Amino acid sequence: MAEGTRDLAVRLAALSDAELADFLHERRAPALPAWRDFFDAAEALTDPASLRRALATLPAADLGELTDAAREGRESGSARTRRLMLTDAEGVPLPQVAALLAEFGGSPVDVGRPAPDADAAAEGHAAERAFTSVAALGDILIQAIRTPLSRVGSGALGAADRRRLAEDLPHPDDVDPLISLAERAGLLAADTRSFMPTAAADDWLAASTPDRWTSAARAWWIAVPAPLTASARLTDPAGWPAAFPADPAWPDRGAAFRREAEAWGIVTPTGAAPSWTRLIGADPAAAARELATLMPREVDRIYLQNDLTAISPGPLAPGLDVRLRRIAVRESHAQASSYRFTAETVAGALTEGESAETILAFLAELSLTGVPQPLDYLVRTTAERHGTVRVGDDPDAPADATRTRVWSSSPEALEPIAVDQSLRPLGLVRTADGSALTSRVARDTVLWALIDARYPAIAVDADGTMLRLRRHRVAVSPPATDDGESYGPIIRLLRGADEADADAAWLDRELEAAVRERSLVEIDVELPGGVARTFVLEASGMGGGRMRGREHGTDVERTLPVSSIRSIRRL
Repeated sequence: MAEGTRDLAVRLAALSDAELADFLHERRAPALPAWRDFFDAAEALTDPASLRRALATLPAADLGELTDAAREGRESGSARTRRLMLTDAEGVPLPQVAALLAEFGGSPVDVGRPAPDADAAAEGHAAERAFTSVAALGDILIQAIRTPLSRVGSGALGAADRRRLAEDLPHPDDVDPLISLAERAGLLAADTRSFMPTAAADDWLAASTPDRWTSAARAWWIAVPAPLTASARLTDPAGWPAAFPADPAWPDRGAAFRREAEAWGIVTPTGAAPSWTRLIGADPAAAARELATLMPREVDRIYLQNDLTAISPGPLAPGLDVRLRRIAVRESHAQASSYRFTAETVAGALTEGESAETILAFLAELSLTGVPQPLDYLVRTTAERHGTVRVGDDPDAPADATRTRVWSSSPEALEPIAVDQSLRPLGLVRTADGSALTSRVARDTVLWALIDARYPAIAVDADGTMLRLRRHRVAVSPPATDDGESYGPIIRLLRGADEADADAAWLDRELEAAVRERSLVEIDVELPGGVARTFVLEASGMGGGRMRGREHGTDVERTLPVSSIRSIRRL
């Protein structure tokens, strides 16, 4: 057994369940390890791989202090290293830890120097970058709402979606930082194959630009490790690469944090911090107000034109832009953006719950030029046709079967649907009386296939009432995990296996290890009559309550009752 293992096992057993759960979480222990007792746990936690994971969490200052303590054979002054049990009970680094620390060496590194203040010109550029990034993230979320973004096995965004998104961004290299910021802010969630919007994405899209910026900036600030935000101020990004010297993954993580910070206007490309950055940790709303004074002015009115287009004379306020894009497709965007209305875009808005009246009222309030007659006509005629084709669950389907019915008050409306080759995957079949079509495909899939094929379809319930449907699926947030609950099974197992006689349990493990490794050991045995004797053996086997070994020097095979062995020392 490794040196210090028994001491660590005793210290682990002395922790409360809550303390033990916190410790295992900090040490990044698996939730269901193959441990039988606290000795197994201690042995696993002093394994080099486990110790490397623990050392990887140490900031540069703690790692350097621990290294100096190991070199000098003194107590470590770092509370974190003691909490991680990288030291013995007296605070001296474990021998196994000292051996690993030699790889990193060095005294504490100062990475806590505050980032330099940005000058006025740099702040202006950072504010503009933040403004465009907020708008760009909004565009990404809107696209994700329409179609989930593909995700490859490594967890990164799929190449095709990356190229598509990059084409629409003012800074094409910002795709990955913005996706990461959206995840941190809880706006996108990843499953095995895609990034999907969360329920919070709709509220974020409807918020003002400063509020949008605040939520993601605060999420970023909370996510960055403490050494990067010492004393509630951002530290100099030049020192970030040295923040976690023992973590081989840190250089990439640190670089990702910096790219996100630059994209969000938290730091400048030179590593300087704008005035609002100093406020994020203490008062994010005040930081947003400071930033907003340098952001471009947004508009709340547009020009509607006779050719079914709309022109925004400046950046349109986010909530208005989002609603307008539910009714029209945005064709170009810059300081001035253009939008185009079509029968398909209007029909999509109607499917999501709009009506001709709500659409025209919104456009009248938004327009500087009133609602042109061609646009009024498009909205009203589309609304009149909308719902001609109805899609619902088939009431005649067996209880254990999924079947969808498509029907219309105008029978002729079903004729083109029945022969449309693009709808063949739906497997539409006429009913016996010819009044409807049925499919074994789910209702929502049938509905959107019909809409994509430009049929005026709506979904209805069993009573024929129109249902308001949104095309996108929302990611289901995973339940919050409690570390105490996740480590509950292993803690209960360890408590159940905790031996009343720790000395006997430890002796049994040492004997088993000696036999397994055929070690040369010094064994103290109590002979009949109370006489003590010491044997030096090469351990060779155990069975029937006895240990076998060849005595060193005499080459005599000895068999010793385990019950008579009082101690064992490896040589």
